[in-house]
Amino acid sequence: MSNYLDIALIITAVALITSVILQSKGIGLGGLSGMDTGGVFTARRGIEKTLFWVTIVLSVLFFILTAVTVVASK
Repeated sequence: MSNYLDIALIITAVALITSVILQSKGIGLGGLSGMDTGGVFTARRGIEKTLFWVTIVLSVLFFILTAVTVVASK
């Protein structure tokens, strides 16, 4: 069972990293390193809103999988 949890954790981590990187489109390479590009706040619409919620769900799933993996390893 530990192998399945590890594989699920890796897949979730890669998906989470991808969703975070996709959210920083259009702000240049400075956004990837955390530098402020001076952008103006805009409302999330369409695919941006969906990607925002997917990132939240993936982060919660990652946290739950991590907790389950730690408990299962004891």
